Amino acid sequence: MSGRRIGHSGPMNRELDLVLFGATGFTGGLTADYLADTLAGRPVRWGLAGRNLDKLAAVRSRLAQRDPAYADLPLLHADSSDPASLRGVADRAKVVATTVGPYLQHGEPLVAACAAAGTDYVDLTGEPEFVDRMYLAHHDTALRTGARIVHACGFDSIPHDLGVYFTVQQLQPVTEPLTIRGVVRTNASLSGGTFHSALGQFARAKQMREAMSARRRAERRVEGRSSRAVSGKPHRDRLLGRWLLPLPTIDPFIVARSGAALPAYGPKFRYSHYAGLKTLRYAAGGVVGVSALALAAQVKPVREALGKRVPQGQGPSEGRRAKSRFTVDFVAETGGRTLHTRVSGGDPGYTETAKMLAESALCLALDDNPPLAGCLTTAQAMGDWLLIRLQGAGLRFEVVGGGAAESPVNR
Repeated sequence: MSGRRIGHSGPMNRELDLVLFGATGFTGGLTADYLADTLAGRPVRWGLAGRNLDKLAAVRSRLAQRDPAYADLPLLHADSSDPASLRGVADRAKVVATTVGPYLQHGEPLVAACAAAGTDYVDLTGEPEFVDRMYLAHHDTALRTGARIVHACGFDSIPHDLGVYFTVQQLQPVTEPLTIRGVVRTNASLSGGTFHSALGQFARAKQMREAMSARRRAERRVEGRSSRAVSGKPHRDRLLGRWLLPLPTIDPFIVARSGAALPAYGPKFRYSHYAGLKTLRYAAGGVVGVSALALAAQVKPVREALGKRVPQGQGPSEGRRAKSRFTVDFVAETGGRTLHTRVSGGDPGYTETAKMLAESALCLALDDNPPLAGCLTTAQAMGDWLLIRLQGAGLRFEVVGGGAAESPVNR
């Protein structure tokens, strides 16, 4: 799954600790705001990157209104169609965080630049095909240079990946088969980026399966243990009192990779991922809606028309985001024990996603993480340190019911 970093915990002697690529977009702008507030007065060297320096300068001016010290924030030219510009950014930074998607269209040149330069990389992708293709193309290079390539550092897939990681910690030691189901609920509006990613995935189902199969053939198998994502069926969950609808997202794949990489998940780990709905009527409507979207995505004119109805680069108002919430419940069963945990927070698609991306980048840049390299999951790459950061930033990781061992993160 990964290799060891040789002799250091990150690129040394870089001009900048962190560069944010995509700050002129909606989510990128929220991430820039979060970084500005979080890093005010701290000796962290960071900058903004993008293809339009005038627009970046406007973002910098907005940040300078929050703190005049940001008037001199470095601006770096970076264009996803210009590999030389991306390598220039990667060479100057310890970590590059990017919000520029869809990643299958625009993401690979930056991954390639960071892998070659030994620079850590985080993004917001929810595209399984992109993640698998980046593993196939750049994992070995990242192993050699010491780069950590960490995808899905927003609502896809941090609450799910770290939520399961947190749950597993409460159960230690896990010596028998472990099954966990994650159940998502939110009142937030759908992110434009998430919608376009879903359309793209449905339209490229064949290519996605091919990339996944190629990755499975290339990855080294874990000896003596197994970890898999399991597709569930719609049903009513008596413990949670909800109808569960399987979610075709990247999250279960990320969780299963963490389970394969980390022995703490036990000898046989299985994870299923659902949306939690109040009534059977809502569950049936969800099945119909997902099926209709999958069919519509196969027809290019229909797919393009749907894409225009939910534009990217825009998002809900601050007031609407302030009213949005999410919860992810986890029910773990192993050796006759049942444990119910929960991750919860505010607006998932924008406000909390910006926070998660920023804290992931800062965690890689500043914290004493495991000495790993290559394409990694958030739990694998950052684990306890990112949990501590996110809890400090307001996300809740809690035990709701059932017996639990003491966790080092909860002490």
